[in-house]
Amino acid sequence: MGISGSLILIAVGAVLRFAITADVQGVNLDTIGVILMIVGAVGIVLSLVFWGSWGGFGRREVAREPR
Repeated sequence: MGISGSLILIAVGAVLRFAITADVQGVNLDTIGVILMIVGAVGIVLSLVFWGSWGGFGRREVAREPR
């Protein structure tokens, strides 16, 4: 999903939760908005964990041969 997809889910969820006041029969838009925000937050956390474990920007250990 990535960070950008997660941010989009959070934004759409926030719009559904806080900005839309329409009533749809059989669907609770507030609940769907909260679910989308939670899924987006989990997506951000997982993206950061996987980026942290990738090792591209972290500390590296270099094996050196003894002289």
